[in-house]
Amino acid sequence: MSICRLGIIGAGAMARHHIRQILKQTDTTQITAICEPDPEQYQKAAALFEETGHPVPPNIPDFDRFLAKQAAHIDAAFVVTPHNLHFPQAKALLEAGKDVLVEKPMTISVAEAKKLIKTRDKTGRLLAVAFNGSMSPSIRTAHRLLHDGTMGRILSIQAAVWQTWEQWTHGTWRQDPKVSGGGFMFDTGAHLLNTVTDLLGESFERVAAFMDKRKTKVDILTVAIARTRSGVLLTLHGCGAAPVTDSDVKVWCENGMLEVGVWGGYVRVQMAGETHPREVELPPDLGVWHTFVRVRNGEIENPSPAENGLRMIQLWEALKKSAKRGGEVVEV
Repeated sequence: MSICRLGIIGAGAMARHHIRQILKQTDTTQITAICEPDPEQYQKAAALFEETGHPVPPNIPDFDRFLAKQAAHIDAAFVVTPHNLHFPQAKALLEAGKDVLVEKPMTISVAEAKKLIKTRDKTGRLLAVAFNGSMSPSIRTAHRLLHDGTMGRILSIQAAVWQTWEQWTHGTWRQDPKVSGGGFMFDTGAHLLNTVTDLLGESFERVAAFMDKRKTKVDILTVAIARTRSGVLLTLHGCGAAPVTDSDVKVWCENGMLEVGVWGGYVRVQMAGETHPREVELPPDLGVWHTFVRVRNGEIENPSPAENGLRMIQLWEALKKSAKRGGEVVEV
């Protein structure tokens, strides 16, 4: 099996998180080039390679120049840039014949998402969205338990995610709606929206939402109620002003209750007659890139295709529409 030559687009804090994981997977991947316009961010990324004894990849700060110079020398790319750059960069990479893993949200609008899916179909390349949940063994295990008859029919779901997001992102592009496309519920909350929909295995039908910007330009607090096409009832709660970070998704079914986090990490099940939830044993989770490589090698089906990205943005736009109308029920 050949080593995948990888180009990293963006070298900020999230990209460096992924780089740390990828540098443990040198049997499958070699990071050959980086595209990062900020010299300071690139130097921080370069330090990770030096600390682990790996050669530091060259940096080509301009994306168009990066593509022109490196297209022949990379097999795939990982796009980890501000949200408004995901669509043009992923589209250009697909058209250059590269497989692409793109950070969430896949794009900042439904229109962009549909165009990107058309580009994927036209080029025949692999496109996946780096949702930690969908690409984790825990959410895949939870999905199986929810749909193989073990848990019985899904009745209702309670899902929440909270983080010190407002404070951490103050003064950054994440609170600029033209760049970010939204606030907490479109950033960290994207994991909640995606994981819940993934677990359900079906689309939402109607939602009603309230949002609070807390004197910023983007949503910080969001609460919503929703119903799926089959009639499952849900509550969704995002708090981007919390003093700590965590998440919790509880799925009540006819035969018991299943609990996971929006990023994966664990699965707990409590069946009828049991007094406490119990941990479900899971395979090790080596991160989104490891899963992407397995998909690329034909070992597994893509657990987070572009359709996941589109579905999440459709739900997000419905939440925004409802909140703008004072909590009016709207169709997804």
